[in-house]
Amino acid sequence: MSEYNLDLQYNDITYGEDEVNFKEFESCTFTNCDFSQCNFIAVSFIDCNFNSCNFSTAKINHVAFRTVFFNSCKMIDVNFAMCDKFIFEVHFKDCILDFSKFYALKMKGTTFTNTSLVAVDFMSTNLTEVLFSNCDLYRSEFEKAVADKADFRTSYNYSIDPTKTKLKKAQFSIDGLKGLLTKYDIIVE
Repeated sequence: MSEYNLDLQYNDITYGEDEVNFKEFESCTFTNCDFSQCNFIAVSFIDCNFNSCNFSTAKINHVAFRTVFFNSCKMIDVNFAMCDKFIFEVHFKDCILDFSKFYALKMKGTTFTNTSLVAVDFMSTNLTEVLFSNCDLYRSEFEKAVADKADFRTSYNYSIDPTKTKLKKAQFSIDGLKGLLTKYDIIVE
């Protein structure tokens, strides 16, 4: 049976490989915590906030994220694709998610604000109504994704092939249109 933790504050903790396993956290806040060595097994975070935490290279294959907010977190090379897909709801603000993977997840309504998303794998991901606000999407991959009604207006450095990504009613700025034309090898100035 999982250990249940409700409405607690965790500050300045460096977690070991299996220290948070078989635990459920609800309405908890983690600040300046380091999860980079963790290999998560049977962990749930519900209505939790992570502030200035490090998840880089953590193995989060068996984690449930339900209404979780990440603020100023470092999450380089994290594979979210194996997380619990039931009610996967996350939001990112001022984070670094470079080289992370969201392959084939349902992320409808997710928000990415002021976040670095360099070389992130969004292949086959449902990005319907996702907000990419002021995000760097350099070399991120969107093939076979559904990005209907997604908002890319203030983001930059993306290259999305509209013939391989569903973009119905997605929003782009005039400046960002060249990111939709990359495959045609034309020059837009």
